[in-house]
Amino acid sequence: MFGDMTGMMSKLKEAQKKVEETKERLHTVLIDMNSNDEKLKVTITANRTLKAITIDDDLLKDKDMLEDYLILTINKAIDRATTVHETEVAAVAKEGMPNIPGMDMFK
Repeated sequence: MFGDMTGMMSKLKEAQKKVEETKERLHTVLIDMNSNDEKLKVTITANRTLKAITIDDDLLKDKDMLEDYLILTINKAIDRATTVHETEVAAVAKEGMPNIPGMDMFK
């Protein structure tokens, strides 16, 4: 019984380590998101850190429009980054989880 418990704890620690490594790797995964007309481009990491914004000169002439573009495009980039982040972390966590009867957290 305790051998099973020790093995299970070992697997949990290994899974936790892999999740942390994946989160660290996600700092290097870049996601580019463009506005619909491609006048604005946002680059963000899968950990949702903003890395770059590229703005077409036409947008610089209209502050209100630029603000709208920024909000919409950054929010789309954050949504995509969140999806990538959650998918990657869940896959690693599920892979490393020990099989505990009656506990399937990924259903």
